[in-house]
Amino acid sequence: MVKNILLGLGSIALAVAGAATSYKVTFSTPVVVNGAQLKPGDYQVELKENTAVIKQGKTVAEAPVKVENSDRKFDRSAVRIDGSQVEEIRLGGTHMRLVFEKPSNATN
Repeated sequence: MVKNILLGLGSIALAVAGAATSYKVTFSTPVVVNGAQLKPGDYQVELKENTAVIKQGKTVAEAPVKVENSDRKFDRSAVRIDGSQVEEIRLGGTHMRLVFEKPSNATN
């Protein structure tokens, strides 16, 4: 029944790195962001209006996101995925979460 998996720091860790709109993310398993397949590793996440730009070297994935604020601060960073598709990133130590829009070619 549960198709979404909430992974904590053990699987995917996030840490704030620098400016308020720039974050470090480490994927320990392969993931998909807006149709782009990302290998495990460290990535830089930048927020540009309603778009998350995820970079590692020459690899760049962009995805529309909705930035939401929770009523409570997240104790730790976590990523929600469906299969391998990133659906949401909760930023530990903040009230902020990034909700990724489904790709236009996604099927239900």
